[in-house]
Amino acid sequence: MINLSKRLLHYFGINNKQKEKELQNELNNRLKHIVKPCWELKFCPYGPLVEDFPLPPLLLEEHRKHTLYIKKCLETGFMGENYDIPLDNERREYFETELASDDESDYVDKLSKFESEASCREFGHLCPAYFVSEPFTETSAGRNRSRNLSHSTIIRVARRDNNTCQICGEVLLDRKIEIDHIIPFSRGGTSDENNLRVTCFECNRKKGKKIEI
Repeated sequence: MINLSKRLLHYFGINNKQKEKELQNELNNRLKHIVKPCWELKFCPYGPLVEDFPLPPLLLEEHRKHTLYIKKCLETGFMGENYDIPLDNERREYFETELASDDESDYVDKLSKFESEASCREFGHLCPAYFVSEPFTETSAGRNRSRNLSHSTIIRVARRDNNTCQICGEVLLDRKIEIDHIIPFSRGGTSDENNLRVTCFECNRKKGKKIEI
């Protein structure tokens, strides 16, 4: 299990290993029962308020690439993707300050499960849903959480999707139709019809537990 980043521990005021382990278990448990509202609403109800919540940590590999870029800019006197833009004094001073204050302990080799899955693809911050949602509104009890799909539900979804795989576009015989949870059941997705779609066997297996939004 990858440890939570320092910035997330600081956000929660955690400063000992036991509390850190308890927090990690709690946050990972939330991933099972809370769904990002944008997946179902198709927009973010939090908007700019997302910026009040922690950012996931930066990856060490990306940081090192950026550091090499800064060093090359300072050495050549040029910046940009092709190093064809003259480096002005203001940017040179900024780059030199950034190198002088560099601390790799602020970066991680890999994101923790929670920080990876809870990140907002639009704003970059961690989704507020995992911090402010109330258990009585966000637990799976109030959702259609059964894996068992009725025959009538399967027929309606197949007719709606014209017996066509919604990933590759192949038209399928009835016996080859598979019903996929768009937001995977294991990730908190429901078995409501708007979260179901027709897929072929190959596409369903390739997708697995990934979220394709």
